[in-house]
Amino acid sequence: MADSGLIAQRARASAAAGGRPRIVDAEERGLMRTVRGLWPYMWPANRPDLKRRVAWAFAVLVVAKIITVLVPYFYKWATDALTGADTAPAILPAFLVAPLMLVIAYNVGRVVMVGLNQVRDAVFASVGQHAVRQLSSIVFRHMHELSLRFHLARRTGGLSRVIERGVKGIESIVRFTILNGGPTILEFAFMAAVIWYQFDFVYVLVIAAMIWAYVWFSVKASDWRIAIRRDMNDNDTEANSKAIDSLLNFETVKYFGNEAWEARRFDESMARYEKAATRVWTSLAWLNFGQAVILGIGMGICMVMSGLAVARGEQTIGDFVLINALLIQLSIPLNFIGFLYREIRQGLTDIEAMFDLLDVEPEIADRPHARPLAVRKGEIVFDRVDFRYDPDRPILSDVSFTVPAGKTVAIVGPSGAGKSTISRLLFRFYDVSGGRILIDGQDLRDVTQDSLRAAIGMVPQDTVLFNDTIAYNIRYGRTGASDAEIEKAAEMAQIGAFIRALPAGFSTQVGERGLKLSGGEKQRVAIARTLLKAPPILVLDEATSALDTQTERDIQAALDLVSRNRTTLVIAHRLSTVVGADEIIVLKDGSIAERGTHRRLLRARGLYAEMWNRQRQAARAEERLRAAREGDELGIIVRRPRAEG
Repeated sequence: MADSGLIAQRARASAAAGGRPRIVDAEERGLMRTVRGLWPYMWPANRPDLKRRVAWAFAVLVVAKIITVLVPYFYKWATDALTGADTAPAILPAFLVAPLMLVIAYNVGRVVMVGLNQVRDAVFASVGQHAVRQLSSIVFRHMHELSLRFHLARRTGGLSRVIERGVKGIESIVRFTILNGGPTILEFAFMAAVIWYQFDFVYVLVIAAMIWAYVWFSVKASDWRIAIRRDMNDNDTEANSKAIDSLLNFETVKYFGNEAWEARRFDESMARYEKAATRVWTSLAWLNFGQAVILGIGMGICMVMSGLAVARGEQTIGDFVLINALLIQLSIPLNFIGFLYREIRQGLTDIEAMFDLLDVEPEIADRPHARPLAVRKGEIVFDRVDFRYDPDRPILSDVSFTVPAGKTVAIVGPSGAGKSTISRLLFRFYDVSGGRILIDGQDLRDVTQDSLRAAIGMVPQDTVLFNDTIAYNIRYGRTGASDAEIEKAAEMAQIGAFIRALPAGFSTQVGERGLKLSGGEKQRVAIARTLLKAPPILVLDEATSALDTQTERDIQAALDLVSRNRTTLVIAHRLSTVVGADEIIVLKDGSIAERGTHRRLLRARGLYAEMWNRQRQAARAEERLRAAREGDELGIIVRRPRAEG
């Protein structure tokens, strides 16, 4: 696996240039390699202010560690002074040698030590958060670069949880390795030098053995816990996916009365999460206990050696206190090393799934020398197009047709004939398996995706709106549009009066996926959005098939307005909506079965005529049923006064 945009030596482009390198598996990468890859985000080339913060943070860090090592000496000198010995160095001012002042100096030193650590964290905070923001943006952009095939197969809840944990994992690695890992090693070095100088090399050997045993145990125990943590994450992702999926399908759950079923499925996932989480916390307790035992043994040996030395007159009581204070001081970074390793390992585990996402290559990418699409007339040509989602599933076979500039061509056919695939290929959500698609003579694979999609407007069958205001959803067609332009687009889409009648007007919230609006209202918002975009090419993908007959007629009038003087490709199920098309293409089993105008296809008495007659019969039956229902209601109204009389 190659390196990623987060950590990459072989990046295709730098983060500053907007590139997205690739990532390797967390287990294979190694901590230092990860940190080296993260360093450009901690030391950003274009942010001298953040570089200064990093330098100040490291300067404060070094001073804090020096004070950390010196503070126990004040404890030693105060103890010796209180027992009648004078071990304070001559370089100290006379007023500071008094026992009371040494005690005060010891406590002031501890406060300064803690204060400097907090200053370091405060100075470094904006640097760490900048790195998290940059890396989060890379992940977000990458999700939008991935193909429609990927997003059709994804589980939204699980994906959001993977990204959430990954971002937190990145923050942990950035903070604990760069900000705390190096300083802890520095403190070890200072402590070892002081103990060797003040006591004896034997003490250093005992402490070194204690540190080795502590680190070895922490690493082994943490590695054991990683598998448990990964199992917990998997169950957490599964539970979250089921919860989000169930809530997104709230109405369906209610239709079938399956609340208990959904609750049981969610609880089963949470039960597995509960079991894994319990194991995580239990294993943490054993890890902490083992670390405490190792620290206790090491400190006990050193304290016994110092106590014997005091008994022999080789050390003072202050020395005994000093070795205890130094070892307690050393236990803090030692405890932190265990915590640090656990956090880093857990952080790597948490971002592992996100790394896997970042390692998914976009299926559709611009060619190295792709140019912006130049739309002169807007002519669309499908030239011997073949397409299949996988080798065993052909969808389109040798499909050729032309949509002349400013004309309307309709694609109709039975379900599964490949109609909607036509629009997805035109938007280049997929690349053709064979043949080519041209717009004004330019192969879609040779132009940039941004310019291609900017030239095409879409009114889909199922309009899903953002959970925001009506104004926001219309403005999505052209994000820089003014309020006046939004209102004009709404009027043209025949929804202006409806919006103005709402209490909040254009500021009305549409709800999750636009569910506060009816199907017809959502379609009109989609039409207004497309009108605001004002594209030269328009695709109507079964834009009225999910609507009732009367709403369909109203929407169709708005669509006729939208498509006027535009190259329009209509994907239709209801044939009544394409009667006026300049050409109708009938697909069957992925191939063109018939083509021509409405009248010509009816005269041919083929598949189109059969579909037309079947839909006409269904429409007449629907009209008779509606008329009968209206007649019954009228009869009730007419007869009721007589009955009462």
